[in-house]
Amino acid sequence: MLLTIDVGNTHTVLGLFDGEDVVEHWRISTDPRRTADELAVLLQGLMGMHPLLGMELGDGIEGIAICATVPSVLHELREVTRRYYGDVPAVLVEPGVKTGVPILMDNPKEVGADRIINAVAAVELYGGPAIVVDFGTATTF
Repeated sequence: MLLTIDVGNTHTVLGLFDGEDVVEHWRISTDPRRTADELAVLLQGLMGMHPLLGMELGDGIEGIAICATVPSVLHELREVTRRYYGDVPAVLVEPGVKTGVPILMDNPKEVGADRIINAVAAVELYGGPAIVVDFGTATTF
């Protein structure tokens, strides 16, 4: 299964996929003070309490994809993947990651991970060109 983690400024959304099927998803508050160990305990609790999953941390996880707009949380999630998931392949979307979608900006490293993932998903799902609108909690008028 693929564990996906989308860290936003307010909430972190986690999903567990079996192929293209969503097995389960969860929403927790984003707290930049959480340590890798606290995040691992949260993951274990969510996966372990599910009546059909009953998983130990790492059981059945074949890949991990992480997108984070909060750098301190990304750092801790990197540590979670290293310490608790060992050899499971992990993709962390962060400045400089190569996606195959050109980021035509003066400084591509300033583009948020959420915007990069939205662009990659639009191209993958619908081709291009595409317009993506994502109103996260950082949206102001």
